[in-house]
Amino acid sequence: MGRPLTEFKTGDHVITVVRGDITQSQAEAVVNPANSRLIMGGGVAGAIRRAGGPTIEREALQRAPIRVGEAIATNAGKLAARYVIHAPTMSRPAMSTDLESVEKATSAALRVAKTLGLSSIAIPGMGTGVGGVPVNDAAQTMVGAIRQHLSEGTTLKHIFLVSIDEALVRAFESVLR
Repeated sequence: MGRPLTEFKTGDHVITVVRGDITQSQAEAVVNPANSRLIMGGGVAGAIRRAGGPTIEREALQRAPIRVGEAIATNAGKLAARYVIHAPTMSRPAMSTDLESVEKATSAALRVAKTLGLSSIAIPGMGTGVGGVPVNDAAQTMVGAIRQHLSEGTTLKHIFLVSIDEALVRAFESVLR
């Protein structure tokens, strides 16, 4: 997955910032910042599809469409993870998005992880690719949603914030400090 850069402890929970490839994550689930149609074209979704195989997208498409603020879990194909949690940040592929959608998608992914009883999850930048959300704003919003989720009680013990983008990694670290 990459080299863990910084770990932050919050009570019984650990948030680890990792610069690397989310498809290599050993977490129980990886999050796909999807579109509502669950078409896995480019960006993180495309990387997940390429690394995990076509079964992930096939299963997702059978359950599409889903709204921003909802999320579903599918098999993870050939990935080390058990699940891919698809959490739309936009209604159509390759459209811009906003911070409200980033917050809704992050929260929805965390709720699905809790429903599944997972102890670990890997989350990429939500809305920071084609969605066009500035990395500092996305990091602030995502960490806020994570902290809120942790305060409400969860099965999650370890959250990995993963990106190949150095600017997003620095933004995650800055917000968590």
